[in-house]
Amino acid sequence: MIRRPIPRWLVVLLGILGVFSLLAVYGGLSYRQSLVNEKQKVIPGLQAFGDGVTRMTAPQGSEETPKPSMLVTDLRATYWRLFLGTGLGVVLSVVVGIAMGAYRWIAAPLAPIISFLAKIPPTAMLPIYFVLVGSDQTMFTTMVALGIFFTMAQSVYQSIVNDVKDEAIDKAYTLGASDPEIVYEVIWKQVLPPILDNIRLQIGPAMIFLLAAEMLVGAEGMGYRIRMESRVLNMSIVYIYLCILGFTGLIGDWCLLWLRKKLCPWYDR
Repeated sequence: MIRRPIPRWLVVLLGILGVFSLLAVYGGLSYRQSLVNEKQKVIPGLQAFGDGVTRMTAPQGSEETPKPSMLVTDLRATYWRLFLGTGLGVVLSVVVGIAMGAYRWIAAPLAPIISFLAKIPPTAMLPIYFVLVGSDQTMFTTMVALGIFFTMAQSVYQSIVNDVKDEAIDKAYTLGASDPEIVYEVIWKQVLPPILDNIRLQIGPAMIFLLAAEMLVGAEGMGYRIRMESRVLNMSIVYIYLCILGFTGLIGDWCLLWLRKKLCPWYDR
């Protein structure tokens, strides 16, 4: 039957089997490539991954002036840019989206503009960002923030239009609520769960926009390192960085799910 529940232990077992299946497919592809060329680097074996980890975690610089390892430098740069850009984009989109949903005189001029800009791929606007803000930290922050702003602001606005009924607002006015009270008690609490779900959906696009910028103009960061290492076919490092990005997205998704359960316990039920 469609959507029939299955036991929890079976869910865990099938998840483990899925992971092992993925590893088995990778191992088979690596073995097949090694039969063609023993020194192939496209799908490296376990030994190559060990060498990649050693290189990534080795201290940089000289003994007199030691520097953090490649991995630490790249993670620090990428995570700071991702956190700052995503945070700024989320705050702006929530404020603008709620303002548009609450006041039609704000939505009338902004909705067509935001709808239009949301359809333009943010990576296509990289040359504009270079001209406006340069190619330093400000550019990476702007790329991520504006990359998720237009789509998320539009989603927040649509959530308010579809989920918050006029009857609820009229009842709040009848009970003597002010505009700020209605925005917080009626609109904000109604659309908070969809906002948190929308943030979850923006984690992947935010990383795409940041990595695209780092690959193009970055001097450090995970996008820059993936580009440089793939040029010389050091794919063991590339695959490790891809796994780190995947786990970053999963951890962010789990944290937002936990936050939604804490802040909106009625929603999951």
